[in-house]
Amino acid sequence: MEGSGVVSVEPGQARIGLVGTGVMGRHMAGHILSAGYALHVHTRSRDKAVAVLEAGAVWADTPEDLAQACEVILTIVGYPADVEKVYFGEKGLLGALRPGTVLVDMTTSSPELAQRIAASAGARGGHALDAPVSGGDRGAREATLSIMVGGADAAFRRVKPILEVLGKTIVHHGPSGAGQHCKMSNQIAVAASTVGVCEALAYAQSAGLDAQALLRSISTGAAGSWTLSNLAPRILEGDFSPGFYVKHMVKDLRLAVDAAQAVGVTVPSLEVHLRLFEELASAGFPDAGTHALFKSYDKSGGQLK
Repeated sequence: MEGSGVVSVEPGQARIGLVGTGVMGRHMAGHILSAGYALHVHTRSRDKAVAVLEAGAVWADTPEDLAQACEVILTIVGYPADVEKVYFGEKGLLGALRPGTVLVDMTTSSPELAQRIAASAGARGGHALDAPVSGGDRGAREATLSIMVGGADAAFRRVKPILEVLGKTIVHHGPSGAGQHCKMSNQIAVAASTVGVCEALAYAQSAGLDAQALLRSISTGAAGSWTLSNLAPRILEGDFSPGFYVKHMVKDLRLAVDAAQAVGVTVPSLEVHLRLFEELASAGFPDAGTHALFKSYDKSGGQLK
């Protein structure tokens, strides 16, 4: 432990904990192991961690076990309620936190919850960062995530080498909660882009345009976007498998609406986009990718010719 109260995180020295080995977490685990770190993992269902364990990770029965064993602990779970349980629940991380440990929550959650976690960790001599990510399953698989960080600068600088194993764009936005505020901004923009791409393709379909020719024309102009380049081709192939779940978009947009209200910003289009994704989830597609929103407009059964 160094004078800053934040432990060293050099490969071969630090033990890294990870809670969550889902769509994103399983790829993150692989990168951490490949970088030479000792990795301990916990998830609600051990079956979901089998591949990670076979690659060399060590199983932890509870988050508390991770807190007792690891110098840095990353969490990437589904919902704020899951974050609450992992951090504040029985056998959670905070109850067994050791001085100097750095907690990094990479779940998209609320700024207020991030601030509570940081305050509780600080009271125990630890450190907490909120570091939600963007880039979906592909970004996690290719280690090209954008990571948006809030929290103390000293803790950020110390764990940045680990974050660099997981992503390419890593920005410290300010104190606790700032990372989540940045992610809210991200999701507001992503929702607008997803809705726009789905409506553009639906319009082109109804107008009788060739969809592939359409993409060649508009993807390199002012309409160009990550969504158009990465999700529109999936729509054209009828592939609505999740890089990011509809149900998680609903969660994120609800958080964004609440956060916007808390800072006094009116977001009328965001509220419309939230309703569209809520309707899609209610129609039976909560576990589809967000680009399945196209199904709300599609007239051909889910695939453009």
